[in-house]
Amino acid sequence: MDIRPIVTPEDHRRALTLIEKLWGADAHSRDGRVLDILATLVDAYEREHLPLDAADPVDILKTHMEMTGRNQKDLAALLGSPSRASEILNRRRALTIEMAYKLHRDWGIPAEALITPYELTRA
Repeated sequence: MDIRPIVTPEDHRRALTLIEKLWGADAHSRDGRVLDILATLVDAYEREHLPLDAADPVDILKTHMEMTGRNQKDLAALLGSPSRASEILNRRRALTIEMAYKLHRDWGIPAEALITPYELTRA
């Protein structure tokens, strides 16, 4: 396994993909140690290049989806409905705590980034 500094969005995507593959590895195994190193590198990259304060939860969700190759269909599968995913992405419905939890648990988006209040678009 080639571990390198994360300096580009492509490096970030690669690291996130590898983290997903290694997720759940025993902390004392080689994979667990690699997972820990990658998580630290991703955290440092995201703190510098993707500041949470600059974006609302929908912007953070869209950026995460773009960087991890996910789409609206993936979000619909996670949230349980294509219309719900559309409403979230178009700011017609606010994320609930349950949705934020699923996004945090399954996609690794920091929970605190998803619970910030934001403006909805009026229909």
